[in-house]
Amino acid sequence: MGLASGSSTYFLFAAAIWFLYWACAQSRLPRLAVILFANYFFCARFGLFYVALIPLCSTIDFLMGLGLMRTKRPLLRRAWLAVSLAVNLALLLGSRHMGALVGPRGYDWVFPLGLSFYTFQALTYTFDLYRRDAKGTESLLAYLSAVSFFPTLQAGPITRVTELVKQFATFRPLDRVEGGRAFFLIATGLLKKTLIADFLAENLVNRVFDTPKLYSGAEVLLAVYAYSLQLYFDFSGYTDIARGVAQLLGIRLPINFDRPYSAANLTDFWRRWHLSFSNWLRDYLYFALPGARTKVMPYVNLVITMLLGGLWHGISWPFAIWGLLHGTLLAATRAWWAWRGRPKQPVNPWRHALAVFATYHFVCLTWIFFRSATAPAALEMLGRIGSLSAGFENVTAKFIAVMLAGGALCFVPKQWDTRIMERFAASPAWLHAAALALVALALRYFGGGGSAPFVYSRF
Repeated sequence: MGLASGSSTYFLFAAAIWFLYWACAQSRLPRLAVILFANYFFCARFGLFYVALIPLCSTIDFLMGLGLMRTKRPLLRRAWLAVSLAVNLALLLGSRHMGALVGPRGYDWVFPLGLSFYTFQALTYTFDLYRRDAKGTESLLAYLSAVSFFPTLQAGPITRVTELVKQFATFRPLDRVEGGRAFFLIATGLLKKTLIADFLAENLVNRVFDTPKLYSGAEVLLAVYAYSLQLYFDFSGYTDIARGVAQLLGIRLPINFDRPYSAANLTDFWRRWHLSFSNWLRDYLYFALPGARTKVMPYVNLVITMLLGGLWHGISWPFAIWGLLHGTLLAATRAWWAWRGRPKQPVNPWRHALAVFATYHFVCLTWIFFRSATAPAALEMLGRIGSLSAGFENVTAKFIAVMLAGGALCFVPKQWDTRIMERFAASPAWLHAAALALVALALRYFGGGGSAPFVYSRF
């Protein structure tokens, strides 16, 4: 039923929760109870043991939070934080890497729903309380409802639990305009996923990455460009849907993408790509590493942070190389700016365009390792590109059209997107319904043979 499966059952479930939620939304306890029921029902569809595992871990974190709120003794505060960290790291490693212990089949049975994003979200709570960056809650119901909020459970966006608790505590009526914004996000997310991401994956990307030797160097290079678009539209599409579903319940989730391929350097890229994850790495990992006041360690810590960020995706050489490449260039960029100063604004347009071009191609180079199953497979992809062999027998005109459309959408000015959404949100309800019907028809007749799982559902 999960959103990451692309199943229409998820939207039927979300609609049912919407009716239940707003039927009792004016009373705090009933609306929290509906959210909590939705969270655990969502998890139970993947395995009944989640209904015991997640509440148990969440309750431990809640109790550690109470301890952090009620004591000022440094030793006890460190102990409460250590317990929370140990519980969530055990859950993270178990849900992500149980396959290494019991085999792939056993892994699918034990943890069909990964809990990486749950653990990241849970750790924001105890870390924020330990650092006294936010106020916690003494309501177990409010905490349980926030930490396992079902739209964010599979692939984020990672949201600070304290922020969700604040929103759950406040009743905010859902008007037509807010509902229109939510429907706009859901509709655009579905279109991104089905008409662009899935199409590119099924018509070239998957086949090339599986067997690159069967394709010319030009086709392999085109598949790498296509994968960069597939990954962006797949993940940003998921985020749009999650934000839209949450917004229908009166909850606003953070933006996760901001036109990342228009970044002029890698630092700028990580301020635009998977923002909730990059902010989590910065706030809870990078700043926690020692040596921040030294001259050298901040650069080393950048590399360590990105290496660990890569290994979070999977303990393998391709993900380690991906993280090391990003960490090394981030550190080099920071060192260059420390020596020569940041680029002055405004930048020469041609120089800016060249910087965007270079940054995009570096990111595409690293996507080869990110997508490849093994390091030799990634090197094989690079070898085919380096062969400089031409030929486009496996590329159709429709594929090129979708790529061009996707590429153009990556550079649509932010204000245009916002203006379109606001005009749609302010339009009459019948127009909302008509637009959603057209989206459904487009998915039905142009979406191919169904929606593939979202890429980040496996992380």
